[in-house]
Amino acid sequence: MMDKRTLLALGLVVASPAGAQALKNHNTNAPVDFSADRIEVQDKANRAVLAGNVHVTQGDVILDAARMTVAYTGKMQGGSPSVQRLDASGGVTVRSTDQTARGNFAIYDLNRKLITMLGAVTLIQGTNTVRGGRLVIDLVSGRSVVDGSAVGNAPGVSTGTGGRVTGRFTVPQRN
Repeated sequence: MMDKRTLLALGLVVASPAGAQALKNHNTNAPVDFSADRIEVQDKANRAVLAGNVHVTQGDVILDAARMTVAYTGKMQGGSPSVQRLDASGGVTVRSTDQTARGNFAIYDLNRKLITMLGAVTLIQGTNTVRGGRLVIDLVSGRSVVDGSAVGNAPGVSTGTGGRVTGRFTVPQRN
């Protein structure tokens, strides 16, 4: 059984510059481009629902999912509604230049500049892998935090790890 100091040390490795800086200072003001098999605009509700092979890019970040709801304000900025939040479900993958995160669900809060992934989450960078129930990526600092279980063990959200964070860090070969 690991004590709190060991867990803290592992957490620092996950959130260290070598472990999770790929999304640091991601340009959250870049346009959000998308493609999908279908889009339904629910203008009175200020949302759009994308379904089927959803592919979203913003700068160097790519998000793929089966379905996504885009929440926006009715206030026009430069002739366009202001996107506030992206909620993705169904085999969600978020990729950057050197990281890939996978989970059942993802929430991208553009105002808070956070991506939260839930359910059987896997974070991969190179040959390092961390698994858990929830991943929160701060796009300003580049810090990633993985929890062992999804928030409040929400019904239908599998942690995939038995409530614990698991993983493997590769070690360079030394003479």
